[in-house]
Amino acid sequence: MSNKIKQTSQNNLKRELKTRHLMMIAIGGSIGTGLFIASGATIAQAGPGGALFSYILIGLMVYFLMTSLGELAAYMPVSGSFSTYGSKYVDDGFGFALGWNYWYNWAITIAVDLVAVQLIMSWWFPNAPGWIWSALFLGIIFFLNNISVKSFSEAEYWFSLIKILTIIMFIIIGSLMIFDIFHTSRNTVWNNWNIGDAPFAGGIPAIIRIAMIVGFSFQGTELVGIAAGESINPQKNIPRAIRQIFWRILLFYVFSIIIISILIPYTDPNLLRNNIQDISISPFTLVFQHAGLKSAAEIMNVVILTAVLSSGNSGVYAATRMLYSLAKDGKAPYFFTKVSQRGVPYAALYATILVSGLCFLTFWFSKKSVYLWLLNASGVTGLIAWLGIAISHYRFRKGYINQGFKLTQLPYHSSFFPLGTIFAFILCLIITLGQNYQAFYAARLDWYEVTATYIGIPLFLFIWFGFKLKHKSRLIKYNEMQFPLQKNKDHIK
Repeated sequence: MSNKIKQTSQNNLKRELKTRHLMMIAIGGSIGTGLFIASGATIAQAGPGGALFSYILIGLMVYFLMTSLGELAAYMPVSGSFSTYGSKYVDDGFGFALGWNYWYNWAITIAVDLVAVQLIMSWWFPNAPGWIWSALFLGIIFFLNNISVKSFSEAEYWFSLIKILTIIMFIIIGSLMIFDIFHTSRNTVWNNWNIGDAPFAGGIPAIIRIAMIVGFSFQGTELVGIAAGESINPQKNIPRAIRQIFWRILLFYVFSIIIISILIPYTDPNLLRNNIQDISISPFTLVFQHAGLKSAAEIMNVVILTAVLSSGNSGVYAATRMLYSLAKDGKAPYFFTKVSQRGVPYAALYATILVSGLCFLTFWFSKKSVYLWLLNASGVTGLIAWLGIAISHYRFRKGYINQGFKLTQLPYHSSFFPLGTIFAFILCLIITLGQNYQAFYAARLDWYEVTATYIGIPLFLFIWFGFKLKHKSRLIKYNEMQFPLQKNKDHIK
C-alpha cells in the first residue's frame, strides 16, 4: 500500500493552524456586513445610546459564551466542537441536532454570501448576469478550501487583515473628524446624542428589536471552536486566542458605533435605508465621504466584497469540518470521513459546495428575493448553536466537579461560571424567541414572516426528538459523563 493510500485511509485532519490563524478565522467570520452596513440601521432604530448599549450587552453575552467555548475546546479540541460537546455532556440526540443545525446554518449562509456577491458586483457591472459572479467566487472559495487547511487559513488571515485595517482607518479618521481636525464643523462632540428622542429613541422595544441584528453581527466568533481540531498545541493556543479575539472585536464594534453616532445623526434617512444593494449609504461610506474621500463608495465596495468572501470562506471551512465530525461520530454517512492526502475532508467539502449552489436560484428569480429567502432560511440557527455552547459548558463543568476533578487540571477555565454561562443562555434565549415579537402584535398576523423567522426552532427540535425516539437517547447524568482527556497528562498544562 502506498504512503498516499495509508495517509488517506486514516481519515484524520492535520493540525496546522497557529494562534494568528485562529484569531483571524474568528474575526473573519464575525466582522462583515453586520458591521459595515447594518450598524447604521441599529442606530437609526434605537438611537445612538440604544445601539451602543445593545452592542455592549450582546458583546458581554458573546464574551461569556467564548470563555465557555474556550474551556471546552482547550480540554477537548475536536473539529466537531458543539456537536461533540452536546453529545458527551447533554444528550446524544442534542449533539446530533446541534451538529446538523450548524452545518445547515453555514451551508445556507454560504449561499447567502454568494448572492450578496452578485448584489455587490452589480455596482460595477449592472448588466452582467449575477450567477456568473457567484460561480466565479464559489470557485475561488472551493479552491482555497480544497488545497489544504493552511491555504484556507492564510487566505482568511489576509481577508481579515483588510477588514481590520479598514476599521482602524475608519476609527482614526472618525476621531480626527470628531475633534474637527479637518475643519468640517459638521458637529460638536455629542451634539447628535441630544437631538430628537436621542440617545434612546424607541426605548426598550427598539433595543430588543435590534438585538437580533447585533447578535447576527457577532456570529462567527464561535468558529475558533471548530478550528480547534486543527490547531497546533490547542491547550495553549485556544485560551490565548479566546482572550484576545473578543476584546479586539468588541473594541472595533464599540468604537465604530460611537464614531458613527457622533458624526451622523440617527435621524439621517440614509442610516435607516441601509441594505447591501446600496454601498453608498453604508455608515462607513458616509463618514469617509464627509472626510473628503470622494472615492469612499468604491473603496467600501471592495472592502465589503472582501468581507463577504471572508465570511463565505470561513463558512465553507466550518460546515465542512462539522459534517466530517458528524460522520466520524457515526451521525452522518461514513463517506464524509474521507480525507485527502493534504488533510482536507473532500467528501464533506463537495456536499457543502453543492448546497451553497442554491445561490444559482437567481438564474430564475430576482437577486433580492433569493437573498431574503436564503437569509430567512438560515434564521435562528446561529443562535441555537450559541445556546448549545452555554448548555454544554454548564453541564460539562457540573459533571467535571461532580466526579472530583479540580479546575486547576483544566488547560483553561472560565472564571465567570456559573453566572456568566447562565446570563449568556438567558439573554440568547430571549433574543432567539423575541427577534420578531412585534409580528404577534400586528392587526393581522403574517404567518409567512413568522414561519420564515422561527422555522429553525421546530426543525432543530424535530431532529433532536426524532433521534431520541429512534435511538432511545437520554440526558446524560453527571456521574456517567466521560472525561477521556483527563487520563492523558500531556493535556493538563
